Amino acid sequence: MINRLIGGFVGILIGVSLVDPIAAQSGNCSRTNSAVSGIDGPAAHGCYNALINSSTWSTTIVGLVPGFFALGVLGIGLAVCYGALADAGVV
Repeated sequence: MINRLIGGFVGILIGVSLVDPIAAQSGNCSRTNSAVSGIDGPAAHGCYNALINSSTWSTTIVGLVPGFFALGVLGIGLAVCYGALADAGVV
């Protein structure tokens, strides 16, 4: 039981620490996308503006990536709690 809790804690800790870099990466797009959308100058380097100003469905999908990643980490937490309770005989 304790090994499952330690492993789950490490997985949750790594997952939570990766939420911010994943959000930053999904907020950035390649320079080709900013060139296609016609945004030049400082906005092309931040490139998130080019993604936000885009009216395609991919903008919505890319914006949802960090949320789904956080839901995955939440799922890990729930699985660890359920497994620990099952090992203890509570569930």
